[in-house]
Amino acid sequence: MNERNLDKDIMALRHSAAHLLGHAVSELYPNALLTIGPATKEGFFYDFLPERTFKEEDLAPIAERMRKLADKNIPLTHEQISKEEARKLYAHNPFKLELINDIPGETVGLARQGDFYDLCRGGHVSTTGLLKNFKLTSPSGSYWRADREKQALQRISGIVFFSAEDLAAHEKRQEEAELYDHRRLGKQLDLFSFHEEGVGFPFFHQKGKRVLTVLVDYMRKLQREFDYEEIETPTMLSDTLWRQSGHYTFYKDNMYFSNIDEASYAIKPMNCPGSILIYKNKPRSYRELPLKLAEYGHVHRHELSGVLHGLMRVRAFTQDDSHTYCMPEQIEEVIIQGLKLAQRMLKKFEFQNVTYAISTKPEKALGSEEFWKKATDALIGALNKTNTPYTIKPGEGAFYGPKIEITIEDSMKRKWQCGTIQVDPFMPENFDLSYVASHGGKERPIIIHQATFGSLERFFAIALEHFKGALPFWLAPVQARIMPITNDHNEYAQNLYNVLKKEQVRVELDASGDPLAAQIKNAQQEKIPWMIIVGKKEIESNTVTLRYLDGKQEFGISHTELLSRIKVLNS
Repeated sequence: MNERNLDKDIMALRHSAAHLLGHAVSELYPNALLTIGPATKEGFFYDFLPERTFKEEDLAPIAERMRKLADKNIPLTHEQISKEEARKLYAHNPFKLELINDIPGETVGLARQGDFYDLCRGGHVSTTGLLKNFKLTSPSGSYWRADREKQALQRISGIVFFSAEDLAAHEKRQEEAELYDHRRLGKQLDLFSFHEEGVGFPFFHQKGKRVLTVLVDYMRKLQREFDYEEIETPTMLSDTLWRQSGHYTFYKDNMYFSNIDEASYAIKPMNCPGSILIYKNKPRSYRELPLKLAEYGHVHRHELSGVLHGLMRVRAFTQDDSHTYCMPEQIEEVIIQGLKLAQRMLKKFEFQNVTYAISTKPEKALGSEEFWKKATDALIGALNKTNTPYTIKPGEGAFYGPKIEITIEDSMKRKWQCGTIQVDPFMPENFDLSYVASHGGKERPIIIHQATFGSLERFFAIALEHFKGALPFWLAPVQARIMPITNDHNEYAQNLYNVLKKEQVRVELDASGDPLAAQIKNAQQEKIPWMIIVGKKEIESNTVTLRYLDGKQEFGISHTELLSRIKVLNS
């Protein structure tokens, strides 16, 4: 079975499980009104208007009823019926009646399993007997058609798999995900915190800030190799700029505003307009292009409190944005270089499974067919020339241009969409950007947007969970801790500490006086990659014993060898 068919079958399985959930609830709570129950990327859900709020303890009897229905092996069928007939079936349900009215044509789809039926476009498994490997995960609140101004509803969510083995594997990954949740690790390792005084705004502690600094330093080094120049633009700019860029129209409700000297300003939700002002500050020549401007811009977006999630979803974050201004004929080469940069970075973080997708022209889009074809062909050409496999996501591009989406799979088999490379002719048009071409006339540049980490905060969280808190040596906030076995060995330990610190190693000296076993235990809990042990034998031979986080040890390591290894790991 190819991947596309497998994805289709998984969605059919999830969709059918949503119907099974609706069936069970309708039997247990006959007065509950059913609304919609779709498959999702993670599993399925169904939204209800019950007589009382569903609670966690309600999930078990609902799941038990679902299992009984699954054991009956009821066939699932699908048919088209007239809207008139459908309205009679749902005369008591205003939600279904609204859906019926909104569906084009004179007929609607109806799915049946036994005496249960539901509005549906189709796409199911053959019988309920194939739906036994499920788990209900949570009840939660929702709104009709996701509109906060409309009726509040109750949602029950779940997961379903083809086999019991797949379900067990998923539950094991979930247990790992909870154990290595970045919020838990952040507290355990003293990396960051959140406070009521600034909901959604992360506070980075000394160690957490070290990790962010290493991330930025690493990306800066990469960008220098690929000829990027770093800029910095203001955090707050006049809202006339955001109206011109279009962000005001689309992001107004997520932006923060302030009045200065009786003029309205906005805290930037994105970095693009500031970069554009720098480009536009003076006349540009084709000889300057491609011009690659990178920025580590701290942006703010007002997210609803209910969707905030540690560092994954915050109200202030740093984007490693780059904006490359180029001629149309340079698009493909710019994208090739952007891909190479992204691939170098992802290899450094040991992500083994990375996928690429091209999102193409949506139904509502700006620009000519000629532009969209040329831009999409450039993305395809860049991926082909870098021998990068990819898929196509038809119609999922931005309204102003196609893009490459980079998705990574972490050590717990979870997928994260991180980097993007976006072709944009809209902003240059909107801001009337130009360059003097070789023929002496003015031409319009193209902007290539690229965010490789995406959000530094979110990438930090992903990496922390990917490595299960044990960040690799080059990224760890504390790379090594020196442990004297007794106080008699303190002078030797202090001298070694001074040497390593001078070499810019992020090193600590354990001066607690605790027994060695306690020192090792503390370092393991803090997930420090190297424990450098010094005692009488090490002093006599002018060496160290090197203990790793996994418990392995090496004896008789000279100072020269130690520094050599550090240099390699930090390169």
